[in-house]
Amino acid sequence: MEKLKERWGIEQNWQIIIIFIVFAITGSTASFIGQPILNYLNITSESFGTFGYWFIRIVLLFVMYQFMLVFFGWLFGQYKFFWNFEKKMLKRIGLKRFVD
Repeated sequence: MEKLKERWGIEQNWQIIIIFIVFAITGSTASFIGQPILNYLNITSESFGTFGYWFIRIVLLFVMYQFMLVFFGWLFGQYKFFWNFEKKMLKRIGLKRFVD
């Protein structure tokens, strides 16, 4: 646990629990609301094909996840951690210009 606290730059054990809870809530929420959004936009596997449907769904979930991760992090009082986590992740996938 100490290695994780040092790596993430946090001080208390309860922060790790909160961080894990935020990751769980964000992933579940993104997955849960993804289907209704696709239905609203009339994006189905019949209209876009299986590959197109899943490609659009994954991209949509990825974008929603990024916003919700920071939002839920803020809601649970861990905004600084999740904002830094988000910036690091976006830099790694080549979107550095959007976070500096």
